[in-house]
Amino acid sequence: MATRSTIAMKTEDGIYSVYCHWDGYVEHNGRILLNHYTDTALVKALIDLGDLSTLSESLDDVQAYHRNKGEEWADVSPQTFSDVPEWIELAQGIEFFYLWNGKEWLVSTGQKVNGYPTFEFVEVAILEQLVEEFQEKLG
Repeated sequence: MATRSTIAMKTEDGIYSVYCHWDGYVEHNGRILLNHYTDTALVKALIDLGDLSTLSESLDDVQAYHRNKGEEWADVSPQTFSDVPEWIELAQGIEFFYLWNGKEWLVSTGQKVNGYPTFEFVEVAILEQLVEEFQEKLG
């Protein structure tokens, strides 16, 4: 089963975003973004590919629906949203929202506080997951 995510960056025009179908959880996509996409130009190049089937450590290995799969059945182009709430609101079936703010990666599960989506640093989300797994092993 897919763990759907969206990968985006903040721009002067709003939120520039693509969909990613597989492995959206923080231990996979979050870790890859954190360790391999830490430059704004590289993040933009990733999003410019359009919607993704899978994210990889290298742009060459990313599986993009248009570039790698030749899929033309739907619009797989990147989308721009006016702001974060619109981006979160219009994304259907997404489990993880990744946002590059120009310096670091943030992640949200779409939960809101006072009507506004909450985010945390990807590093924190990864550490929280590791702690949870460790606690489960301890019983």
